[in-house]
Amino acid sequence: MNAPALREIDVQDDLESRVPDGPIQTKWERHRFDMKLVNPANKRKYTIIVVGTGLAGGSAAASLGELGYNVLNFCIHDSPRRAHSVAAQGGINAAKNYTNDGDSVWRLFYDTIKGGDFRAREGNVHRLAELSVSIIDQCVAQGVPFARDYGGLLANRSFGGAQVSRTFYARGQTGQQLLLGAYGSLMRQVNSGRVKMFPRREMLDLVLVDGHARGIVCRNLVDGRIESYAADAVVVATGGYSTAYFLSTNAVNSNATAIWRCHKRGAYFANPCFMQIHPTCIPQQGEGQSKLTLMSESLRNDGRIWVPKKAGDARSAQEIPEDDRDYFLERIYPAFGNLVPRDVASRAAKRMCDEGLGVGSTKRAVYLDFADAIGRLGENTVRERYGNLFDMYHEITAENPYRTPMQIYPAPHYTMGGLWVDYNLMSTIPGLHVIGEANFSDHGANRLGASALMQGLADGYFILPYTIGNYLAGVAPGKVSTDHPAFGEAEGATRGRVAKLLSMKGKRTARELHWQLGRVLWDHCGMERSGPGLLSTIEKIRELRAEFWSNVRVEGSGEDLNQALEYAGRVADYFELGELIALDALARDESCGCHLRVEHQSPEGEPIRDDEDFAYVAAWEWKGEGSRHALHRERLAFDNVHLAVRNYK
Repeated sequence: MNAPALREIDVQDDLESRVPDGPIQTKWERHRFDMKLVNPANKRKYTIIVVGTGLAGGSAAASLGELGYNVLNFCIHDSPRRAHSVAAQGGINAAKNYTNDGDSVWRLFYDTIKGGDFRAREGNVHRLAELSVSIIDQCVAQGVPFARDYGGLLANRSFGGAQVSRTFYARGQTGQQLLLGAYGSLMRQVNSGRVKMFPRREMLDLVLVDGHARGIVCRNLVDGRIESYAADAVVVATGGYSTAYFLSTNAVNSNATAIWRCHKRGAYFANPCFMQIHPTCIPQQGEGQSKLTLMSESLRNDGRIWVPKKAGDARSAQEIPEDDRDYFLERIYPAFGNLVPRDVASRAAKRMCDEGLGVGSTKRAVYLDFADAIGRLGENTVRERYGNLFDMYHEITAENPYRTPMQIYPAPHYTMGGLWVDYNLMSTIPGLHVIGEANFSDHGANRLGASALMQGLADGYFILPYTIGNYLAGVAPGKVSTDHPAFGEAEGATRGRVAKLLSMKGKRTARELHWQLGRVLWDHCGMERSGPGLLSTIEKIRELRAEFWSNVRVEGSGEDLNQALEYAGRVADYFELGELIALDALARDESCGCHLRVEHQSPEGEPIRDDEDFAYVAAWEWKGEGSRHALHRERLAFDNVHLAVRNYK
């Protein structure tokens, strides 16, 4: 760390994960017994705020309501059914081994650690693998229509980073069906009165009383009112932050404001530079786009990825014979082929395009071809497996993927970084629990496909209901109300930010400046990064941030429906977060998973890790406006998995 931007950073090795001692196979079971409990009569005295209604938030709110707690559940949409979890199409992993192909809890644990390039906690990942089995049972009981095989057992398919079939699916609608299962359970609790739903609210601040999370401030997105709510604990489940890149696979409403406000109140932000680039997205069609569309990784089960062997080949895909095609993933990684992990597939596609072998009008795309699968299985079988995904592709591109290959290219997708949490899913702020993609915990430097749904539901259904009780057992219920001065201070700070944004009468829109920020992040902190590029990125982001606060224009008022105001507030947070993303990437002077520093790669373009110096979680502490972040490191120990170079060849 000798770059000028890093010299003055305060670095401390002081983070404790609180993973219990003992054999990894029994850590969670023993920990559940050792935790404090809240008896059923006392649960009714506690109020818990849950922010978010996707798979993590919805399952948590439903589970906590079922246990008897009073739950206040906040939704940025008009209905929880619109949460971005619906976009997770391909499936959910679980180690049930119905296919009898060698899978086990241990293999799922190992594949996830390896897929994350050995930058995740062993204890958390093994717990996730253990709970995967219960998740499927829970969802089947809720009526989730998983696909079944000819014998009636739940069917499985393969996903990247594994040589077994462990992914349960409901055609190409898995996320939607799982969300409907959680939604049904949640609405049952709403009907019982144990969960109170607050739709069309956006969390704008976290309220601390005596250093503990005791409430939130939010904006009513319909009438503009600033509202405060008090509770005995706060759970944040608001997803990831890839929309900082402007174009991503995430919904436009997905944003980082809730977790960033928690960060500025004292919650450490871990591994912000670990940004997953998904290899199978529909390429950008024009400058006016607001988001990119994901084609599920499940398509790589039967689709073959290729480019022409000759640069500049202008023939259509159907005109290029087999001998002139390069199925480059099958060639480079014969053991896994088209099912290599996402970071590996993304970088390989980029290399092909950089070498002039890209296809389509922009030459920044590769083919995903189903001709072999249709010939082998028949079009009806392919339609049964992926029909809705093919229909979506046809609607967007006006091309029929049954007749011509899809065109795909990598794009920002899932964020492995997020607020730091310990084994109990609690942040560095007591009482603030963070679940799902909003935390950093289980995926290391690269998430394997079909693991996001697994983590969100494990956190919400099976982990948080235990661990939040352990915290609440030491808290007297109902001691804080919105009359406390801390709520007035937080509301005042929120109104001040709103007023400042509305006072800006410059010449540029927030969208223009967000587009520029996204371009800078994508070019220099996307699929590959370099020290000089990251240094220039930090300076460029600072310039853009200054431009935002001096020359942005926000129309309308704060006392009304005002989407321009909402958007501008989120973009203001993206500038601060974007700088931290680049700083974290600069400080991690190694390559691992999705984080490829060009200075540390093999001649074949594979990442070269530095386990001696960087086998840690980087958790950043906000030190105030104008001050540098401080770095707190959680050293990672690998007692059960041997550190090794990832090899998918």
